[in-house]
Amino acid sequence: MKLVVGLGNPGKRYRGTRHNVGFDVLAELARLFGTGGVKSKFHAEVLEADIGGQKALLISPLTYMNNSGTSVQEAKSFYKLTAEDLLVVCDDLNLPLTKLRFRTKGSSGGQKGLEDIVRRIGTDEFPRLRIGIGSPPDGWEWADYVLSKFAKEEIPDIEEAVCSAADAVVVWAKQGVEVCMDQYN
Repeated sequence: MKLVVGLGNPGKRYRGTRHNVGFDVLAELARLFGTGGVKSKFHAEVLEADIGGQKALLISPLTYMNNSGTSVQEAKSFYKLTAEDLLVVCDDLNLPLTKLRFRTKGSSGGQKGLEDIVRRIGTDEFPRLRIGIGSPPDGWEWADYVLSKFAKEEIPDIEEAVCSAADAVVVWAKQGVEVCMDQYN
């Protein structure tokens, strides 16, 4: 089984914000591959999926970004999964808008959801897919920027990036993170 975690903040207030692109990717995966209905488990919305012939669990933590590790740790422990079976999808303000980047391990890069996951599962050695949301304009605080909505002219590009990221998750499930790094980085 694969565990795909999309990071974001729950609630209407955060829908469409830069910080929620992880949720957006999971919504696309759910639309394409979801089986059954959404369940509330592990402090998250959970949906079973069949991604490229792989059984997967799509998890959208409802704990807010800074506590995302709670859901990941609970699901990973419950299913006795290894770090290689986990993929975290999140935003990255250090990448240009729409740029995708796979990594097999590494620091959180200041991303608070990743930081909490690393702390709670006790390792930074798990695959992650970062989606570039661009850097804050001059005069903006990073916290305000990540919680802002995309500009009207950015929406078509970010929608395309979300679809590409969903495609990348399928490649990860079928062929692994190394293939994804070659294909998408």
